[in-house]
Amino acid sequence: MFSFLRIGLLALIFSASVIAGEETTHRILVSGCGLGQIAIIGPNQETEWSIPFQDEVSDAVLLPNGNILHSVKKEGIREIKPDYAAGKGAETVWQWSPPLKDGKRGETHSCQPLPGNRILTGESFDNLSVIREIDRATGDILKTVELRDLGNAHGTFRQIRKTPQGTYLITQQKNGGKAMEFDENGKLVRAFPDGRYTAVRLPNGNTLTACGDMHRLLELSPDGTIVWEVGKTDIPGITLGFVAGIQRLPNGNTVLCNWGGHGHTSGPAVLEITPDKKLVWSLTPRIQNRVSSIQILDPEVMKQQPLR
Repeated sequence: MFSFLRIGLLALIFSASVIAGEETTHRILVSGCGLGQIAIIGPNQETEWSIPFQDEVSDAVLLPNGNILHSVKKEGIREIKPDYAAGKGAETVWQWSPPLKDGKRGETHSCQPLPGNRILTGESFDNLSVIREIDRATGDILKTVELRDLGNAHGTFRQIRKTPQGTYLITQQKNGGKAMEFDENGKLVRAFPDGRYTAVRLPNGNTLTACGDMHRLLELSPDGTIVWEVGKTDIPGITLGFVAGIQRLPNGNTVLCNWGGHGHTSGPAVLEITPDKKLVWSLTPRIQNRVSSIQILDPEVMKQQPLR
């Protein structure tokens, strides 16, 4: 009896679950800090394509042309053309390195494709964080917004996002750990109670925030009320570590990265949960819990959410 119970529990935690007779599967793009690769994992949880990459890649997105745009902590942004036929390797087709400040390079952890061939990115220096919009074709800087006194270089920006309203959602990885929203001129619109890795504006106007080492995920209404929360031990059999990359799916479920580099974690690297916090899918245990950026590549998801 014990063996059967144990097998059933492991199947729930570490495998795709069966809901109403249908198996939940995903095709995903993953990258991270300490993961050592950028990879596309297929619905059967086998690696379809990968490239070794040792630097921190906190943001990666599959573009409509099949290339992958990704951040590089110590360099800036790259667009790579994967060798899908070989299942490994890639050619760098475009690269952008931010300007030096006092002869030093900042940290780059974000890249969001925007309409009009633009890319949103940001660099962090000690006591200076810079939001930029750049031309993807030429690399020209089209817009710069400077934010000061948010903390040191490694403790501020992770993923930053431009909202449909034209504002910017930024995060502090440490130094108080708040997500904040700024207008197009860099004026503070609001500060959220938490949000250490990323904040995402949802279609309903709420904001979903990944709270890093606070081991939780929050959804907040426009007035700042917490309307949904997933805590450290709310998912049976799993302890959330550093909550990193997130994605709200069209079916209302939420995908989150359970990054374990700071400890205090158990369970798979990536989880999909329902609004009532039931686990319906997770990434195979052979992928270590160092995934911090996730993009669901299922056709029905890409159709409704082509770019993040």
